Amino acid sequence: MKPITIKEKFSLFSETWTPKIIGELNGQYVKLAKVKDQFIWHSHENEDELFMVFKGTLYMDFRDRTEVVKEGDMIIVPKGVEHNPRTNGEEVWVLLFEPQETAHTGSIIHERTVKDLKWI
Repeated sequence: MKPITIKEKFSLFSETWTPKIIGELNGQYVKLAKVKDQFIWHSHENEDELFMVFKGTLYMDFRDRTEVVKEGDMIIVPKGVEHNPRTNGEEVWVLLFEPQETAHTGSIIHERTVKDLKWI
């Protein structure tokens, strides 16, 4: 039970689209990710996802619209909703809350799929 300095944790990695685990509670992982440019369209059949932007602006594409998530804002993507997070060329820092069993890219297998998440 010690404080976690989120900015310090972000300084420990440089990879994009590769979430790092910084905590767990009630069956949920708390993850950090640096994201840049496009990800992939995917959904999570059984899990909701929370994205909170710490730095930059995240664009969350849905099939019918795009939501702009600015620094200090968050968005919750309900289970089963297809989405594609992206940026406009800048590196964006996000904090995620997800159930531990959440697959990085849902049921889609892609070169960006991360199966073995690391703790930092």
